[in-house]
Amino acid sequence: MAKILILYYSRNGSTADMANHIARGVESVDGAEAVLRTVPEVSTVCEKTAETIPAHGALYATLDDLQYCDGLALGSPTHFGNMAAPLKYFIDSTTSIWFSGALSGKPASVFTSTGCMHSGQESTLLSMMLPLLHHGMLIMGLPSTEHALRETTSGGTPYGPSHVSTGHTELTNHEKILCKALGMRLAKTALQLKQAT
Repeated sequence: MAKILILYYSRNGSTADMANHIARGVESVDGAEAVLRTVPEVSTVCEKTAETIPAHGALYATLDDLQYCDGLALGSPTHFGNMAAPLKYFIDSTTSIWFSGALSGKPASVFTSTGCMHSGQESTLLSMMLPLLHHGMLIMGLPSTEHALRETTSGGTPYGPSHVSTGHTELTNHEKILCKALGMRLAKTALQLKQAT
């Protein structure tokens, strides 16, 4: 089995919805398992300890979830052209995994949701790739062979799936297709790499 960790932060639900569609794509591949995880809010006042189990949605990610995955999809809403602070806070805690090289050579992808077309979705996706490159991960995007990428009038980029909520709070069909396609691509690649080692 190849475990694909879908690690995300979602404030209003769009990024979580994308994560679920990516998970469906992963689960459609024989021998692949999707593991959905989120991160807790970061206090704006002081360090605080989050509840160990969130009230709803995916469980909180642990460093073990990250260390022992076979592939990773990292997702965040766009906050001023960058990933949201809670996800960055978690990523900043992964130094021990970086030292061990546990993620080196594993496939990774990124996804984002944004309030409007020009909110910085592509810069967010690119900035999310940087720590993954430092971990030695193999970055995967969406190829132009994905027809929905050429047809979409909402979200979707070669860097990874995106959702644009202006005018439609729910994911469009093209956005859903691209999320599923990314999940399938990530799972197939993780399986091939795992079998080759």
